Amino acid sequence: MTATDPALTALAQGWCALSLLHGRIETHIERALQAGHDLSVREYSLLDVLSRQHNGEGGHLQMKQVADAVVLSQSATTRLVTRLEDRGLLSRYLCPTDRRGIYTDVTQAGLALLNEARPTNESALREALDAAAEDPELAPLVRAVETLRVPA
Repeated sequence: MTATDPALTALAQGWCALSLLHGRIETHIERALQAGHDLSVREYSLLDVLSRQHNGEGGHLQMKQVADAVVLSQSATTRLVTRLEDRGLLSRYLCPTDRRGIYTDVTQAGLALLNEARPTNESALREALDAAAEDPELAPLVRAVETLRVPA
């Protein structure tokens, strides 16, 4: 394949369209969450991921797993956890079976804020997808997002 190969050009165009869709959605949700709840998209995502933990086997996430889930480095995730802990939205504690491990839980205040922000997030996502569906280049990607089913 050469740099002018049509397959590579189509692949690059597809990637650019996907990146554009992601950027538009994230920007729209960010504005809505900031305005309504003083939360960033990353903060919301972190609260959401941590709120899904449970006390069963494998129910608590290690920091690397949390970082992977919110698509941040471990150090950026740790800084984000610290900021939300300072706001009283998260708490950390030692793992009862491994004193080297530290778990993070969402506090009652964090759960209340997450529950308040969830409809804003969902509404902003729907608005961003509807707007993107009007763009012929992005419409197929919107349809793909709308039909995705995440495995349980």
